[in-house]
Amino acid sequence: MPYITEENLTDIAVDRWSNIPDPRLRKVMTAMVKHVHAFVREIEPTPDEWYTAIDFLTRTGQLCTGKRQEFILMSDVLGVSMLVDALNHRLDTGATPTTVEGPFHVPNAPEIADGGNMAKGAPGIPCFVSGKVRDLDGRPVAGALLDLWQTDGEGLYEVQRDVMDAKRDVNEAWMRGIYHTQADGSYMIRTVAPIGYTIPMDGTIGELMKRTKISHMRPAHIHFCIEAAGYHRVVTHLFQRGDQYIETDVVYGVKEPLITDFKKMPPGKAPTGEMLKEPFYLVHYDFVLQKQAKAQAA
Repeated sequence: MPYITEENLTDIAVDRWSNIPDPRLRKVMTAMVKHVHAFVREIEPTPDEWYTAIDFLTRTGQLCTGKRQEFILMSDVLGVSMLVDALNHRLDTGATPTTVEGPFHVPNAPEIADGGNMAKGAPGIPCFVSGKVRDLDGRPVAGALLDLWQTDGEGLYEVQRDVMDAKRDVNEAWMRGIYHTQADGSYMIRTVAPIGYTIPMDGTIGELMKRTKISHMRPAHIHFCIEAAGYHRVVTHLFQRGDQYIETDVVYGVKEPLITDFKKMPPGKAPTGEMLKEPFYLVHYDFVLQKQAKAQAA
C-alpha cells in the first residue's frame, strides 16, 4: 500500500471502505467518503473550524429527545428532507403529493370521532376541515386513517406548549388526533386555524439560521398522514392560500396542489350543526390515494 499523501488519501480511503460485504452499505459508505472528502477539499477548513463543525453536530444530537428532533430540523432547512421525500414518492399525476413529516409528529394520537374537536382548550379561531378520501378512479376509500397534527392559534406544537406552559398536563395530547373516513370516504375535523410560525430558534439550527438572511418562517398548514390498506401511505400538509410565507417556506415543503382556501365565515351554524358566536374557517379538501402495485405472480 502506498504511503498517504494529500493527493492519494481519498482514493485509499474509498478503497478501504469498499471492503464491506453488504452491497448497499458499501455503496453508501464509499459515496459518503468521496463526497465528504470533496467537501473538505473545497472549503479547506482549519483545525479550529473542523472542531467547531464537530461540536455543532454533537450539540445538535444532544438536543434530540422523544419529542424534539434537531437533526430532522437540520435536514429540513437544508432541503434534504424534501429531496429524500421526492425521490421516494414518485406518485401518479392526480394523486395527492407528499411533503415532509417535520420534527413535531408525536405517535399514538387519540382517536377522535368524525366531526370531533382535536383542539379543545387551544387558542385560535375555530376551523372545520372536510372532504373525501378517494382513489385515482374517483372511488371513495372508506375507513382510511387520518393522523393530524398542527400548531395551535399561537403557532405552538405540543412539545413547544409543554415547555412554555408549566400547568399543562404533558400526558394529554395537544393539537393532534386520529380520524377515520366514513363509508362514502368523507371526513370532518374540528380544530383551530393554524398560523405561520418560526421554526425553533433556540437550538443549533437556530444559531445557524441567525447567521443568514434566510427566512426562518413556515406558512400556516395542517399536517396529515393518511393510510389505507392497499394504498400508498401519504404524509402531507394543507397550506393556507395567501399566507405571506408561502413562497419562502424554510423547509421547502410547499407544493402547489397542497395550497387550499381557508374560507372565513361569520358567526352562525357550523358544518357540525353547532352554533358559533364567533367567526370560523371552512376548509374543503379531497385527498387522492394511489393504489400499491400488486406483487407479480411467481
